[in-house]
Order: sequence, then structure tokens, then C-alpha cells
Amino acid sequence: MQDEQNLVERAQKYDQEAFAQLYEQHFDKIYRYIALKIGNRADAEDMTQQVFLKSLKSISSYRWRDIPFSAWLFRIAHNQVVDYLRKKTRQHTTSLNNVLAISDSSPQQSAEDRIVAEQLVSASRKLTPAQQEVISLRFASELPIAQVAKIMGKSPGAIKALQHSAIESLRKIMVNDKDV
Repeated sequence: MQDEQNLVERAQKYDQEAFAQLYEQHFDKIYRYIALKIGNRADAEDMTQQVFLKSLKSISSYRWRDIPFSAWLFRIAHNQVVDYLRKKTRQHTTSLNNVLAISDSSPQQSAEDRIVAEQLVSASRKLTPAQQEVISLRFASELPIAQVAKIMGKSPGAIKALQHSAIESLRKIMVNDKDV
């Protein structure tokens, strides 16, 4: 975290290389988070760029508070998503094939993976907004529990409980959907 703090301090002094490193470190996670939330790959790319433009414009006002810089970026991304969804007036998540990397597996395995991914996305739409958020941050953005807790303003224990309930709910939804 000390390296990140040094990068942020350098970026605040208009060091373009430092900001570029922050961008490289966080772009993929921010993109996956947004893409999973809004369901449109092109818009997610644009919104991710907007997150970094906003962060560049306001990085001088960023204050280090022993919270990872990425928590601040995810808060900007969250606000972008909320604004986007308000404008769209409809909420859905993307097919996971747009977010996940294309695998080198066989065509049959790829088709099976795609079906499972679509079932997972469909099931996740039935979760509460908080459960969707924790699943998105933990698994699409691959963030640790402590960081998700800071982003969502909850304790790590609450995040663990929320994650557990979200996974259990997904499991039940998917089992029930197979029975239908």
C-alpha cells in the first residue's frame, strides 16, 4: 500500500507516469465491475475512461486515509453506474461472456461455459442490490474482503456474511431453475 501511496502522491504532483501506473493497475477491475453492472461492453469501456478522467481531474483533492486508492476509484465508478442506470431507466447485467476472457477450451466446453454464465447472470438478477454489489466486487473485480468492506462502507464481517448469503441464494436460485 505504501507503493500505491507514493504513486498517488506523485500523480497529485502531475507526474503522468505515476498516474499511468495507477491506471494500468486498476483499469481491468474497474472495467469488469462496470461491465457486470450495466451490461453493455462499449458503454462500460466509455464509463471506465470517464472514471479515470474524473479521478485525474480531482486527484489533487484526494486525501490518503489508509484506504486503498482503488476504493476511491470504485466509489467514482459506482456513482457513474448509478447515473447511467438512472438515465437508462432499466437495470440489467451483462452476459458474462462480454466480461470474462475468451478461453482456449473446446467449442463444446465454450458453449457449456456460456450457458452456465448466462444462468449465473440470470440468477444474480434475483439477488438484492447489496448481494449483487458484493458478488460484483468480490468476483468480477476480484477484490479482497477488506477492500470491498471499505468500498461498501461495511465491516469485513458484514461483507463475509453478505457474500455467504449471496452465494447461498445463487445456489438455491440455480437449483430451483434447473428443477423447472
